[in-house]
Amino acid sequence: MDKIFKKIAEELNIRDTQVEATVKLIDEGNTIPFIARYRKEVTGNLSDEVLRDLDERLTYLRNLENRKEEIIRLIDEQGKLTDELTIKIASTMVLSELEDIYRPFRPKKRTRATIAKEKGLEPLANIIYLQLEKRDLYEVAKEYINEEKGVENENDAIQGALDIIAENIADDADYRKKIKSFCFREAVITSKAVDEEKKSPYEMYYDFKEGILKIPSHRILAINRGEKEEFLKVKIEKPDDKILDYLKKQIIRDYKSQFNEPLSNVIEDSYKRLIEPSIEREIRSDLTERSEEKAIKVFGKNAKQLLLQPPIKEMTVMGFDPAYRTGCKIAVIDKTGKLLDTATVYPTEPQNDTEGAKNTLKALILKHNVNMIAIGNGTASRESETFVSNMIKEITGNIYYAIVSEAGASVYSASKLATEEYPDINVSLRGAISIARRLQDPLSELVKIDPKAIGVGQYQHDVDQKKLSESLTGVVEDAVNSVGVDVNTATPSLLSYVSGINGTIAKNIVKYRDENGEIKQRKDLLKVPKLGPTAYKQCAGFIRIFNGKNPLEGTAVHPESYEVAEKLLTKLGYSVENLTQKDKVESLKNDLNKIDIPKMAEELDVGSLTLKDIIEELSKPGRDPREDLPKPILRSDVLKFDDLQEGMELTGTVRNVIDFGAFVDIGVKHDGLVHISEMADKYVRNPSEIVSVGDIVKVKVIGIDREKQKVSLSMKINK
Repeated sequence: MDKIFKKIAEELNIRDTQVEATVKLIDEGNTIPFIARYRKEVTGNLSDEVLRDLDERLTYLRNLENRKEEIIRLIDEQGKLTDELTIKIASTMVLSELEDIYRPFRPKKRTRATIAKEKGLEPLANIIYLQLEKRDLYEVAKEYINEEKGVENENDAIQGALDIIAENIADDADYRKKIKSFCFREAVITSKAVDEEKKSPYEMYYDFKEGILKIPSHRILAINRGEKEEFLKVKIEKPDDKILDYLKKQIIRDYKSQFNEPLSNVIEDSYKRLIEPSIEREIRSDLTERSEEKAIKVFGKNAKQLLLQPPIKEMTVMGFDPAYRTGCKIAVIDKTGKLLDTATVYPTEPQNDTEGAKNTLKALILKHNVNMIAIGNGTASRESETFVSNMIKEITGNIYYAIVSEAGASVYSASKLATEEYPDINVSLRGAISIARRLQDPLSELVKIDPKAIGVGQYQHDVDQKKLSESLTGVVEDAVNSVGVDVNTATPSLLSYVSGINGTIAKNIVKYRDENGEIKQRKDLLKVPKLGPTAYKQCAGFIRIFNGKNPLEGTAVHPESYEVAEKLLTKLGYSVENLTQKDKVESLKNDLNKIDIPKMAEELDVGSLTLKDIIEELSKPGRDPREDLPKPILRSDVLKFDDLQEGMELTGTVRNVIDFGAFVDIGVKHDGLVHISEMADKYVRNPSEIVSVGDIVKVKVIGIDREKQKVSLSMKINK
């Protein structure tokens, strides 16, 4: 176990003691959000991202240890386990290397080598491989002729022995490890067109080569997809001469002996027939796995930023789901998210009923006092934006619109959950409701959708779907728990992501709430069926109860720290009730800012990190952490593609961050690309160092492709 702790500590650049303490918490059944928020003293303030990486590596390395035990048992059962082999297995920290060690002992299908062994040729193979025999090889081979077993002459015997040697070379773990290291340093991945005349999205890979040491993950995933769709033929070009020279130096003792020629031939046979094909598969698999890992991390980071977009509060929102032939679907929701009205209008082709659509929407805006229009970014989005912009100019008062990602809205519309929420509403109108709610409260709405469908990242459909789902579930959990959940308004979808609460408990909470009225205090959750003390401890700090019995329950202060919080307030001359009094909150904030945290922590017998968190919560009781993030861009006029000019400076919203840059919505039909080289005046290793999904950025237009409707942008703007 110490070995695992040391390995994880080394990989994550943290202390062994931090790993050991965190593993203890995980093994006790604590969730990652709970550990990250309420056990900072124990972990040394590890972030939720580091904790998730630690948990992932812990699972991998524990599975590796279990596999080691299994392999040792299997080899021992064959009577072939040696002390040297046991040490070698124990010291291996990579699963693929462990499987290479086990390779010679794995039960095989009938091969040329196993057939030769059945013919009794293994001793001859050992003689040739050891290269100590002074007699002529053909003279030695005569002793192994056995017509009954199919060894009719010396050549048959020698060939069979060489087949055994070829397989032994191919199964040698040390050789395979060295060959892989040669390949990862020097091999080149190449792709060619299956049909050069055929148009496809993969044309840049029709005659492509790049060293596998440097190729970025997005290219690997693109090449894989091109191969899968049968546009590309892919191969790994390896340093064959160097590999063969290495094997010959390892195996051949004397280049002048009678064994030189047969061993040279068998080395080449072993490499070409057995080693190269399997190494190619393994390298492709390793490259794909690494690329998928990176893509999943990018997707997770983008998804978290999207989920944490600031809500638009205290506004009645009109959701506008654009379309052509079937009409644009409209839904009006009030400031609490309740559906007020729906409609279908036809301002786009082929009907082009702009006047009729204007009259309908103006009436809805007037009737419900609409402040904001949320327009989905799908088909007919920009035409709808032009229509909305023109309509706004005709209305007295301040009305704005924002473009909202509608990725996954159709998935939600047809889901069982949407049917339960809106049983009497047509499927097509549910998308407009979702779009409106996404602007109003992105987190509450997006948790209803499979995270894979929310449309940020790249190649999410090509990566390991199980790993992607596990990663994104963790991302959503971290986002939900970092914000907190109002237990009296939250849907089961949102509650199910709270630390310690599963889908069944989430439904039980809503049922309890429906039957007993608003929950007034956190400890009432213990009355909810299946929510016991363990789940309560994990979830309590992330549950918010506003206007309840204790103002602390509208904050992230955990019930286990209420006593400390109350003592702190008393020391400063305040009470818990003052947290709901606006005139007291500001003076309390000033007094909290003056606290000597280490000294006060000692007085209250609490950790400094925990006290710091309590102070932050008391400084802004009930405040949504998303409010500190940049608000969505609200527009009242439209920018046409034809309006764009090189050198024009614009403000836009980052919609997606990928390996090679970021896509920014500047208000035209297609998002513009800021290439990684145009993000800053310094070298940028990863776009995520500079921007996140949802960021509001200033950009300059540096290239316009009017035919393809593409815009190149730069963030290098002289200030």
